[in-house]
Amino acid sequence: MNHKIENVSRRQFLKVSGIGASSFVLASSLAGYKPVWAQTSQADVELNLFVSIQSDNRVNIICHRSEMGQGIRTSIPQVVAEELCADWNLVSVVQGLANKEYGSQNTDGSRSIRNFYTILRRMGASARTMLEQAAADLWKVDVNSVYAEDSYVHHKDSKRKVSFGYIAEAAGKLSPPKAETLTYKSKKDFKLIGKPVTGIDSAEIVTGQAEFGQDVRLESMVYASIERSKVLRATVKSFDADAAKSVKGVIDTIQMPEQPLPVMFHPMNGVAVIADSTWAALQGRKALNIDWELGENAAHTSADYIAELKSRIVSKGKPIRVEGDVYADIEQATDTHSATYSVPYLSQAPMEPPAATAVFKNGICEIWACTQSPQVTQQNVAQALGIEFDKVIINVTFLGGAFGRKAKPDYSIEAALLAKQLNRPVKVVWSREDDIQQGFYHAVSVLHMAAAMDAKKQITSWLQRTAFPSIMWTFTGTVDEPQMNELSLGFGDLPFAVDNLSCETHKATGHIRIGWMRSVCNIQHSFAQGSFVDELASKAGISTYKMWHQLLGENRLVDPKTDDFDYQNYGEPQDVFPVDIKRIKHALDVVIAKSGADQPTQENEGWGICVHRSFVSYCAVATKVKVVDNKVTVLEMHSSIDAGTVVNPDRVRAQQEGSMIFGLSLALLGEISTKDGAVEQSNYHDYKVLRMHQCPKIETYIIESDAPPGGVGEPGTPPVAASVANAIFHACGKRIRDLPIKNYMSV
Repeated sequence: MNHKIENVSRRQFLKVSGIGASSFVLASSLAGYKPVWAQTSQADVELNLFVSIQSDNRVNIICHRSEMGQGIRTSIPQVVAEELCADWNLVSVVQGLANKEYGSQNTDGSRSIRNFYTILRRMGASARTMLEQAAADLWKVDVNSVYAEDSYVHHKDSKRKVSFGYIAEAAGKLSPPKAETLTYKSKKDFKLIGKPVTGIDSAEIVTGQAEFGQDVRLESMVYASIERSKVLRATVKSFDADAAKSVKGVIDTIQMPEQPLPVMFHPMNGVAVIADSTWAALQGRKALNIDWELGENAAHTSADYIAELKSRIVSKGKPIRVEGDVYADIEQATDTHSATYSVPYLSQAPMEPPAATAVFKNGICEIWACTQSPQVTQQNVAQALGIEFDKVIINVTFLGGAFGRKAKPDYSIEAALLAKQLNRPVKVVWSREDDIQQGFYHAVSVLHMAAAMDAKKQITSWLQRTAFPSIMWTFTGTVDEPQMNELSLGFGDLPFAVDNLSCETHKATGHIRIGWMRSVCNIQHSFAQGSFVDELASKAGISTYKMWHQLLGENRLVDPKTDDFDYQNYGEPQDVFPVDIKRIKHALDVVIAKSGADQPTQENEGWGICVHRSFVSYCAVATKVKVVDNKVTVLEMHSSIDAGTVVNPDRVRAQQEGSMIFGLSLALLGEISTKDGAVEQSNYHDYKVLRMHQCPKIETYIIESDAPPGGVGEPGTPPVAASVANAIFHACGKRIRDLPIKNYMSV
């Protein structure tokens, strides 16, 4: 990637970062685009990152991504500081404001390091080169006789040294070096990359100093709690404002503006209660007694919808990738097998529900929010208020979990609308019940699998069909079939070496808000594929491990596009991030060897395995369970991950552990059901997440690799459900094809 690195003025740096007293500032932008300090800019600038050095030798590095527990505020400066040769103890991280000049700030898709690793290194190397030149000029020596180390530049011959802070201003007056002249540290010299660096914010977080969205307090602020429609698109017919205002502490009630279609990121219709405390606002809501006009979605009941999809999925669908002739082969085969699987609606259910605080003054709206998408928030708030894009300032707080929910800015829009109307600071607080009942859900899905087997127990055909409401329905209201970007998530990119293959889709429209959730469509696709591989192995009388190797075939690079499938590959070039069968098999081999999943078990115990490529990383999971009297206990879980070059193995390990716990929660417990259009669950008591006593021993094995960095936030989740369901089958013979498992046995 060709980037342009330039000096920027301290005034401009202060404007975009809030940092003062910096002597040396670098900015990076894609070549040909305007830099961040320009008064006007282009919307398609893809990246700007900043390094500044203060006279006291402190290095400030901007993190333009959102911290939600994944450790990105440590990993980004880790890469820059490595190439800068900065003393890690002198590094500070600064959270970037929403600014389109940064390029995408959407913290999703497991791409923060994957997309920015190269430019982060270049930023550090450029700054280091300029500092070395400034020191050489100071000493009037050849630049090749100096080197940077631990925030000092050293002269090899005289043993003199000078701090970064002392020469920062002089370095800032130099022209940045050309990309082709830069030198980079070799892997053997890394002091930070690949090391388990402690989280830069750990002390702040564990001592309660970190500010999350729910923590924001402003002078003269009021609190808002909104009673929203339980049924999508339901509208307010009437409500009792007087009753609500009779509650002590309640200041006012405001009916939220009715939102247009499609649903997009618009807030739900409803009535806000404004009060001098969150508690008073919540009590005021109970007195509103709203009469709703429910509309057509009141007929949506999820159990009936899943049954309807199951009845359709057994028939031929719309092919999106075809090899050979599956139907002819299955028709002629002497041995076939088929199965249908389902996954219910799911909620992200982060520990911290959404919250946003807004001030509207002199035509400018400033917001503090726990958001994964500050620029999307900026755009949507501006549109809702009818003001210019640059009149909205977004401050990103820490996020108490997100998993995709906080990529949607509806709660920030609510706060902005109320702040403008009330002309004072307003914090909109979502309760846990609000989050569970009025979120953006992972869609229900149904999958049908079929295969043919020859006399030698070789799989000769693989047929798979999927049906689920598309996320795009949320944005259009008309799309009624899965989209290619969703089918690229573990469905159309099936890497199996079978002669006959057909990947097909069925239509399914939306009835509740559909949105991204950690791992997205890989969840249902990996569950069905991993379960079906296990079923075929049992039918063939071989181990699941051998069946995986048979289906994957010889080591090779697979390009799903060769079969006319419009494969998206997570936005990455296929030649840099190919589908590599060798890496898939190796991830499986590692987890088998490390876990002992191929060894005999005690009575009532069983192992289950699954492997899946997602977000251009490779992850395998082995799960061991015990089943007694129809109660399943998950004894241990192991995962291996090949995510290419790893910046911080400690954070990768934490991500893997979190992903597996997340996946285990979904597999065992996760279910959002609707009846008459409304979500039936309301809190953690009926939308349960894994409790500590249910969490097994977890082990993670990071595979050493020099490949470019892959994603690490999400790949650990998809293989979990199949590994658990398969383990249950091997422990007791019960095959579970419909999640969650709690509907069939005690957990």
